[in-house]
Amino acid sequence: MTANQLVPAAQYLRMSTEHQQYSLENQSTAIQKYAESQGFEVVRTYSDTARSGLVLRRRAGLQQLLQDVVSGIASYRAILVYDVSRWGRFQDTDEAAHYEFLCKSAGVPVHYCAETFANDGSLPSLIMKALKRTMAGEFSRELGVKVFAGHKRLTLLGFKAGGVPGYGLRRMLVSASGVLKQQLALGERKSIATDRVILVPGPPHELQTVKDIYRMYVSDKRSICSIARKLNAQGIPRPGHSRWDFSAVRMILTHPKYVGYAVFGQVSKKLNTPAVKVPKSEWILRPGAFEPIIDPATFAEAQKVIGLHRCQRTNEELLDDLRRLLSSEGKLSFSAIRNSPGVMSPGTYSRRFGSLRNAYKLIRYSHPDRLGGADTRRRTMALREELISQIAEMFPNDVSIIRPGIHWRSRLRLFDRLTVSVLMARSQLVYKNTRRWLVEPVRHERKFITLLARLNESNSAIIDLHLFPNIDRTKKFQISDSWMKRGKRISEISRFCEVAASLRAARRSRHEKSHPKAHL
Repeated sequence: MTANQLVPAAQYLRMSTEHQQYSLENQSTAIQKYAESQGFEVVRTYSDTARSGLVLRRRAGLQQLLQDVVSGIASYRAILVYDVSRWGRFQDTDEAAHYEFLCKSAGVPVHYCAETFANDGSLPSLIMKALKRTMAGEFSRELGVKVFAGHKRLTLLGFKAGGVPGYGLRRMLVSASGVLKQQLALGERKSIATDRVILVPGPPHELQTVKDIYRMYVSDKRSICSIARKLNAQGIPRPGHSRWDFSAVRMILTHPKYVGYAVFGQVSKKLNTPAVKVPKSEWILRPGAFEPIIDPATFAEAQKVIGLHRCQRTNEELLDDLRRLLSSEGKLSFSAIRNSPGVMSPGTYSRRFGSLRNAYKLIRYSHPDRLGGADTRRRTMALREELISQIAEMFPNDVSIIRPGIHWRSRLRLFDRLTVSVLMARSQLVYKNTRRWLVEPVRHERKFITLLARLNESNSAIIDLHLFPNIDRTKKFQISDSWMKRGKRISEISRFCEVAASLRAARRSRHEKSHPKAHL
């Protein structure tokens, strides 16, 4: 067959971290041999390196392939894949079949080059594909069980099973026999399979901060929020973050690693399913694994205080706290409750009673002018969550929602690598008929690409959407302000991903121009 008669084809390559036999080079070589023997010419390559085959949203290469084929812009007439497992290890075999069917129905069939059967639509091939897809999915399930068992075993032996060390701690590389080798820097990993990792105390100033946190909480009876504010006021740095917050302090006060435990299994995220918190009774714990920073008695006292705050106070006790605060301050507000060390957080009252307004009613405190802010915040947060959900539902393959924890705000993740902050700009009447909008970025989100939703005069609905490279400070603005030119107005939500990608490309281009040596 002459070169002019060769059928143009695309090859799809995927390698996770499973076996060397699945390296991209080995796949490409096998595909090339198949192409030469079957009369194909590879004209396009799509690949996903170090990507699990469990879900589509993490595989930009396969997503692009499907988009090109379905849109009709593909210049090839066949897709060559090493085997069924490289196409994917989807837990639902119908999902793998669906993506293949999309290609076939667009006139671009999929060929599995290393399989012993031809993907020709015959009954034997259909049976074999169904079996192979099931086996591929089962491989991932079995591998997950084995990995979990391995991490559990390492933890019970007193080693760290992965993850960052945490404030005040560092990772130390040790040999299989326990001989200390070297401290690992951030991002460094062990290179010898038999080596292990343990936790060791970090720099003296971090150790002192950890001890001060326990002292302030246990002895000084400070609230977690009060401790975070004090650390920020003192200018104590938190590596990798700009400021201390509730979740950072609470983690230090509750994590058993600070008393020398090796811990594993606090969160379950099997087979790329959403992360689920695991009850403490099911954690894998090994006491005495590491050198403790906090003595067991102090740690136990901290857990006792946290337990009292979390679940052992009755509704009436919470309301009594509000009555005492009202008596001493003469008024109640969101900030007054949040800043009072003897009163639970506003969030606790909202969870117990449905809202702060309901809690106020129960103690017969009624000041509508002071409740308007709480109502606006509640409406604004509801609109924000609705917007985030709407975008994620509109782009199921490109957009996911990041929900790191109950004390953090949800964010959007695009193309599995681009984080987008979502802010609501509230309307405020500043003078007669003059209206401005207030936007207050979260400190640790100020470098992210930001989706800004401008609200109407009653703050009950979204007027329009704008995407900015970032919003780095609190602003009061009008739509005519020159500052608004930094962003791009999104005329339709369907253009969200397109505009976000263009902003990211523009920001990367500016960075390359200002740091040319970094890209040589």
